[in-house]
Amino acid sequence: MDPVYLLQLANQSGGILYLMVILLTLALTVIVERTWVLRRVTRHGAALTQALTPLAAQDRNGLTWLRETQARHLHGALLETTLAASAEADPDLASRLDEVILRHVPLLDRRLWVLDTTVTLAPLLGLLGTIIGMFHAFQVLAEPGAAPNAVTGGVAEALVATAAGLLIAVIGLVCFNGLNERVRLAMHQLDTLKVMLVNRFGRPGPVAGAPVPGQDRSAG
Repeated sequence: MDPVYLLQLANQSGGILYLMVILLTLALTVIVERTWVLRRVTRHGAALTQALTPLAAQDRNGLTWLRETQARHLHGALLETTLAASAEADPDLASRLDEVILRHVPLLDRRLWVLDTTVTLAPLLGLLGTIIGMFHAFQVLAEPGAAPNAVTGGVAEALVATAAGLLIAVIGLVCFNGLNERVRLAMHQLDTLKVMLVNRFGRPGPVAGAPVPGQDRSAG
């Protein structure tokens, strides 16, 4: 399309189309960045889960090798916590791993609020741009000798803002749902790794009612 015509449309929308271009740029930046990050996280999580499956119970050497060769920052924190807890014979390994997961969860869905905002804001901006364009279109009727086709042409051009807003919202909604599914998969992998680590390296705590070593059962 003619760039001069596009600039004319943007000006008739009261500058709303310029804002929508910025909004689309931000949304596409978040989509590309989050897709790349979450794809890496889920791919590494799947590989680590597969490598951890044949690991024997209390095999600290094998877990250390996995941490040094396959685990990245997010999953490496789980392995590091497991190694530290097993070295201290800490029976509360599951709670420690839950703490690590909760601390890293905000890193997974970071900046997704931009897409959520885009889905709602883009159609509203498009509607506002159309209303402003309609004002300009109907101002033609106030001019002497105005032709009716000038009004209909202005209305058609004003609807471009609404169409652009809906297009941006559709793109943002599809990508937002797709990225949320990636976040859900990454969370599932973290929970799976936690259960696998607890099953292999967790130490059971004292059973309720069991005698404590050194305690005189005949007391009382």
